[in-house]
Amino acid sequence: MADASKDIVDGFPGDKKIKVVFVLGGPGSGKGTQCAKIVQHFNFTHLSAGDLLRAEIKSGSRNGVMIQNMMNEGKIVPPEVTIKLLQRAMLDSANDKFLIDGFPRDEENRAAFENITKIEPEFVLYLDCPEDELERRILSRNQGRADDNIETLRKRFRVFKESSLPVIKHYDLKGKVRKVDAAKPVDEVFEDVKVIFAPLIAKANYLSSPSTRTLMGHEYMVFYMNRLCGTARRIIAYAFWKVYVVLLELWNIIFW
Repeated sequence: MADASKDIVDGFPGDKKIKVVFVLGGPGSGKGTQCAKIVQHFNFTHLSAGDLLRAEIKSGSRNGVMIQNMMNEGKIVPPEVTIKLLQRAMLDSANDKFLIDGFPRDEENRAAFENITKIEPEFVLYLDCPEDELERRILSRNQGRADDNIETLRKRFRVFKESSLPVIKHYDLKGKVRKVDAAKPVDEVFEDVKVIFAPLIAKANYLSSPSTRTLMGHEYMVFYMNRLCGTARRIIAYAFWKVYVVLLELWNIIFW
């Protein structure tokens, strides 16, 4: 990995049109699982701030040694360091669509990210899940992690509420939050996620070329028609049931 201590110009080159989606939610809300599905289905690149920091430490670079020393001393890594790593990863990627998982953690991170990269997210995918369900999931996954105990978990929940919810509120005021009920089964959650991402991808591909416009227009028309037909089938089935009930009642009245 490149050393993030090297200078990186603010923003991105003019021909690098970056689309960023922040993925936020409490611990255990399924961020990693949903990101993996989005990557597979919509061809995003998934970036985790924590993974990038760990990779930088493992690389043995001067920047990595500095990060490790700060962690050993119990200090918080400055947001600028994490953001430079994210920015370098985006610059080095051939892709232009990125999911950033679990970031920004607080308002300081958010402001620094926008200031350094000159990017606002397309939207924030907020995986909303009740705390008791998050607690049940984490305690039952049995991964042997030191932070998977009830006291530490509740501290993490509290930190999320105090630090990350203000970020979500900030973007919500801008109409940029897409909230999903993450308490549902994984595949049902992803069905909701697909509805959110489909228009973004359709628009991006529509603008890319005339041939892609036709292809993607057809693809997403089929996607939405399938959803519409599913709803129509349920309405028709309900209507037939109501007619059946009425006819049955009339039969009983007339012949009994």
